[in-house]
Amino acid sequence: MLNLLDPQPTLQVGQTAPDFELPDAKGELVRLYDLLSKGWVVLFFYPKDNTPGCTAQACSFRNSYQEFRTLGAQIFGISADSQESHQGFSEQQSLPYPLLSDQDGQVAKAFGVKKTLGLLPGRATFVIAPDRTVRLAYASQLNPESHQQKALEVLKNQK
Repeated sequence: MLNLLDPQPTLQVGQTAPDFELPDAKGELVRLYDLLSKGWVVLFFYPKDNTPGCTAQACSFRNSYQEFRTLGAQIFGISADSQESHQGFSEQQSLPYPLLSDQDGQVAKAFGVKKTLGLLPGRATFVIAPDRTVRLAYASQLNPESHQQKALEVLKNQK
């Protein structure tokens, strides 16, 4: 049953992260490989803006934002919500990092983020090294705050 609740992404540690380009809440296109030229990237995929678990997940990253920056990492949240939804969610929660809009789900698919119980959009986090190598591929639908903890552990072990 655990696999149905927390299906692990098909993109795994040691593999190369696929490049992508998505709009942020302001409509500016963000490209993964451009970000990686500046250091580590943490991508967290979440089901929906303004829901309890997703708010907890986003705020746990917000609360540790400075620690991630000190470790040389940029954070980006990704869901299928619209740019307008992201803008409102980001402002309401005072998120210091961008939210990217993957409305057609192609980036989630490229990263192998699976739906929970085959229905709910997946919740997964990836830590990607500047050389494009995935260093963390983690999924947990029911423990949204664990994503930030796992990502920090990986980054701390790289220093």
